[in-house]
Amino acid sequence: MSTAPMLGGGSQVGLSNGSTGGTHRPSVLRVVTTRPAPTVGTGVNLAFGSLSVGSRSQTDGALKVEAALYSSGAVILSDSSPPAASQLLVATKDYTTPPMSAGNLSIGVGAISGRTLRALRELVTGIGVEGRTLAIADVLPPPEQATAAEASVWDSGSNDATPDPGELVRAKRLWARGDLATQHILSRRRAVVLSTMGVMEIVLNRPVDILQRLFETSVTRTIIEDFFQRFGAGEAAAMCLLLAARLTSDDEKLIPTVVVEKAAEAFEDQRLVGLPQMQGGGATTTVNSTGGGFNMGQVVQEAEPVFSGAHEGLCLCAARLLWSVWELPVFVVKGELGADSSGEATGIVACRLPLEAISTLEEKIRSLEQFLRARRNQRKGHYGRVMGIGDVTGYGERKSIPYGVDSFGRADHIGVATNLFESPHMRRSLDGVGIQGTSQKRQRVPYSPAELAAMEVRGMECIRRLLRRSGEALVLIQLLSQHHLARLAQNLDATTRRQLVQLSFHQLVCSQDGDRIATRLVAALMEYYVSPDGRGTVDDISIKLREGCPSYYHESDYKFYQAVECLERATSARDVEQREALAKEALDSLGNVPETADLLSVCQRFEEIRFYEAVVELPLRKARAVDQNEDAFNEHIDEGRRQVALAARMQCYEVVTNALRSLTSQTIQNGNRPGFGAPSKTVASRQLLHLPEKEKYVRQIVQLSVRWPDSAFHETLYRTMIELGLERELLELAGSDLVPFLQNAGNLQAAKAETRRYRQSTPLSPSVSQPRQPISIEQAKYLELLARFYVHKRQHALAAHVLLRLAERRQVEGGEQITLEQRFEYLSNAVLQARSINHGPGTVGSTSEIADSGLLELLEGKLAVLRFQVKIREELLRISATSEEEAIEKRIGKESVPREASETETLARSAKEKAEELGFELKSITQLYNDYAVRFELWEVCLEILHFSHYSGDTDNSVMRETWARLLDQAIKVGGIGEACAIVKRVGPKLYPGEGGSMPLDSICLHLERAAQERAVSGAEIVGDEDVANALLTACKGAAEPILRTYDKLLASGAILPSPSLRLRILRSVLTVMREWTMSTLSQQMGTSVGTGLSVLGTLPNSDQVASLGEGVRDTLSSVLNRYMTEVRRLALPSAHVETVSRGFKELEEILLGS
Repeated sequence: MSTAPMLGGGSQVGLSNGSTGGTHRPSVLRVVTTRPAPTVGTGVNLAFGSLSVGSRSQTDGALKVEAALYSSGAVILSDSSPPAASQLLVATKDYTTPPMSAGNLSIGVGAISGRTLRALRELVTGIGVEGRTLAIADVLPPPEQATAAEASVWDSGSNDATPDPGELVRAKRLWARGDLATQHILSRRRAVVLSTMGVMEIVLNRPVDILQRLFETSVTRTIIEDFFQRFGAGEAAAMCLLLAARLTSDDEKLIPTVVVEKAAEAFEDQRLVGLPQMQGGGATTTVNSTGGGFNMGQVVQEAEPVFSGAHEGLCLCAARLLWSVWELPVFVVKGELGADSSGEATGIVACRLPLEAISTLEEKIRSLEQFLRARRNQRKGHYGRVMGIGDVTGYGERKSIPYGVDSFGRADHIGVATNLFESPHMRRSLDGVGIQGTSQKRQRVPYSPAELAAMEVRGMECIRRLLRRSGEALVLIQLLSQHHLARLAQNLDATTRRQLVQLSFHQLVCSQDGDRIATRLVAALMEYYVSPDGRGTVDDISIKLREGCPSYYHESDYKFYQAVECLERATSARDVEQREALAKEALDSLGNVPETADLLSVCQRFEEIRFYEAVVELPLRKARAVDQNEDAFNEHIDEGRRQVALAARMQCYEVVTNALRSLTSQTIQNGNRPGFGAPSKTVASRQLLHLPEKEKYVRQIVQLSVRWPDSAFHETLYRTMIELGLERELLELAGSDLVPFLQNAGNLQAAKAETRRYRQSTPLSPSVSQPRQPISIEQAKYLELLARFYVHKRQHALAAHVLLRLAERRQVEGGEQITLEQRFEYLSNAVLQARSINHGPGTVGSTSEIADSGLLELLEGKLAVLRFQVKIREELLRISATSEEEAIEKRIGKESVPREASETETLARSAKEKAEELGFELKSITQLYNDYAVRFELWEVCLEILHFSHYSGDTDNSVMRETWARLLDQAIKVGGIGEACAIVKRVGPKLYPGEGGSMPLDSICLHLERAAQERAVSGAEIVGDEDVANALLTACKGAAEPILRTYDKLLASGAILPSPSLRLRILRSVLTVMREWTMSTLSQQMGTSVGTGLSVLGTLPNSDQVASLGEGVRDTLSSVLNRYMTEVRRLALPSAHVETVSRGFKELEEILLGS
């Protein structure tokens, strides 16, 4: 087919040329095929939730194409039939699997049947364009990217001698392979549209871009399941791997971390990728021949394991990455000059692929392998299940759930949840194998679900190792190419050189011949460096080989005795620089033989010459050599074997800790030590160290030690430093594992688990004291150090949590008791840290600190409860002391022990016992109220507790009113109305404005006024007219309005105030409040200085001062005064009794009116 023009109606015609009359010149065009235009009035819509991938608006009539582009499977039409503006119709290939019936759909398997139908389906998308379209053209990928991409999708049938086809042909070849095969190496396809209004660029999303968009929008699991069903579990899992390992090639669209995490979760979610299962194993009846043939019977198909979509996706990714190199030769001979005497072609040996393509491929393979290795090391996903961890974190879930149970707590994957980690023997026994009477009737299950899962993970691990080996092979190829591969090949013999040019990448990675040839090439490379005309040092290339391809490079060890010789020379050297250089040389030599038994004794000589780098490094290398399998950290092996490995490591660790102890004590042991390499000469630097030098070497040892990823050694080092008092150095120099160490040593993890269990059953509030696990004094020391570390790192929220646990910890039986003062200090420091979360200079706002938005409120609440406990304890101690004194006085004053003295002694003893309980154990606010405050009639504390807890247990607020009444009666009994008013002045401001009924002004006011009237009439006490009013004003913080409203309420009720004399007393108090209100209002209008002066002098404002008040304010005050003057005139009392009050209201009214 020579051309495919687009017609005006949107259809496309494929034409081929031909000739007539026997001539070779083309003279005839023939129609080969016709592609109809996109159907008018309908559209194809591929939507995942709110994300629409392909859609087209409804239109009427035929298309009117004014511009079109067809390129490698993509059709872009500009339809000018809409009257307002042009519409672009983009038709691309639909890679989704057609809908299938539920019976034929199988996750992980159904993708096979869908592949044959993908070529028959496409997506049509409509895009509005301003103006009229003039032209449409492709945007070619960058030349370097296209070249690397073409090399990465190399076809086995391609010819290396083919000339460069050009950018356009190369791009079309790549696009023709489809998005699924190139989305890991080729960026998104683009096109430009030139219209009368400007230029617009169209970007065609690949399937992996659609999946990334779904992850970015945090869609639900149902939508992700829909995506997996449409593209097939294997293909969708491969896309998840591309995102999780960041393999997609799009420079301007970086993959966020949240997308990486969600892609990994989806890849490992068995509800998306499916479970490994057995397929087949049934009997199939052959079809009878139509010609009367005989029936052949049944064919029994052997059951075969079929792995999940995750395994299939990993295979797809690995196959697409290695497609361009796997079965093809690695090296080729370029510029052949003929043949030598042996008939072998001569020329320059070079790498078949360009270095840029190899580097790109190596990075992607490394990224995929590192992702799989990270999941294996962290024991997550598939690896975690097989290892017995039970980590089944799925898409959209941030915590682990039991295997076989979904997020709603329902059992899923029947038959796997309980038997995944059972042995094959147990599994088959459950299926009837070995059971008498049924073993011969039931068919044996070939593999249990646990075996299938293990087989799948073993297969994935083999692929991961294959990827790692392939990446190392690519690194080796790059290093060889960078160091003149042709020159290195000349040093090989003819047979090896011939094998070299015939070597495929598959053989280089997997065969012994490939490993042997790689070893010869590395040897030639090292020979190039060590030769007299070498271009560098051996260490330079050794580092690259060790880091890039350790499986291909085996470095020769230096001799141990050469290191000892260097160490002896360093011991006798007087020059410091020379001694350090020799010590480093010895260390480098000994580092290659860490398993040598005499290394530990050699470290003593390094300690003598103050070369602590070797003192730290050599014992740790020795520890790693004696326990290569890390049995000391493996909790799944025999305990005796683990303890032996740990003891061997501890012997090595003691070399470092003993050096630290020696430095701290500033003592140096003289004399020879047994063992090879012991000091035999006096070292020039052997002397006691000054304090700055000692601190320098201590810090050096710690800094060198924390670099080693040895958790057991770090724990030993940290314990030694705490034992030696090096806490400051520990907090400054310790590694990232200091926090887990301090948490484990302080039993913090167990406390956190207990807190989580408690929170599930009891809501957390400041008034509820959580039960804590006992913490000893030794454990508290580690937790205090942990809090100091958090403060040092400015992680104030974490420090506050640790201090809270210290404050609420339980006592250890038989251990030293923690006092209430210590708990108060811990909680006060916790509140201080919580207040410093966002206010400290340079504070680091971590995620955990931001999440603790209610931490300060919680801690302040707990501190308030602790203050109540301290206050109650002080009151109980006072009651105990007072009661004891009263009991002694009663005993001395009378001959016999009266009943009153016995009750007083009982009260004193009970108060003392309760005070001791409060001194050593935290109580909840409910216990403080019921068992202590109410029992010992501490009504003031009861009011504060009720106010703090926002008590609302009764609708009429009877508890609060009754408590106020008891408090006032108690105060009147002790000191009369004066004491009661003092109590109101002291307690009232703490409870005002009394949200929730903490300040029942009507009850307080009525109680005080009645008591004042009764005591004044009886002559028991002289009560002033302003005492109650001033007490209420102080309690309400100077607010006169609520007090006046309370008095109005009392005056309006004749049943409450039937006595005229009591009403007159209340009106006197109202007059006092009115005067205060007037002065307060005047102070707001004129300034605080005037009002303050009037309040102090107790005088009324003059007419000039009142004139400054607004018209509305004067009218309001005058109206209130008139109402109260009316109440005074209604009193059925002699005029002499009410004259003073009436005159007071009258004078105040006249001043307000300015008369």
